[in-house]
Amino acid sequence: MRFAPQKTERRRARGSGFTLAEVLAALLFMAIVIPVAIEGMHIAARAGAVAARKNEAAMVAQRVLSENMVTTNFLQGGQSGTISQGHRKFEYELKTDPWTLDQSGAIRQLTVTVHYTAQSRRYQVSMSTLVDSTILNGTNSSH
Repeated sequence: MRFAPQKTERRRARGSGFTLAEVLAALLFMAIVIPVAIEGMHIAARAGAVAARKNEAAMVAQRVLSENMVTTNFLQGGQSGTISQGHRKFEYELKTDPWTLDQSGAIRQLTVTVHYTAQSRRYQVSMSTLVDSTILNGTNSSH
């Protein structure tokens, strides 16, 4: 009778492990889940970097628009160049077009497009405003 409990203990020890099929299923599951999780983290990191650069590019666009409105340099035509924001450099293009809803041609649409790179991909942000060029030229008789 002493040997009977030992046999049941041996049976429990043998039955408490994982089968080969269970181990393979767990490995297959991990092989699917881990790359998906890493790709999700990569996408989240890219989105954060793009958002930060986009914010800086928007500040550059606003600065270029403001400077050109104050100095009236936009009256001379399109411009392009490189401008620094913090420790990064951004390329920009400024276009001046007649506003399509203005029949007199006095209202101009200024559009700045700022190009930036985030995680080896190129992006751009555009910002526009309207300016009455007759007031800036001093040709408006009412002022």
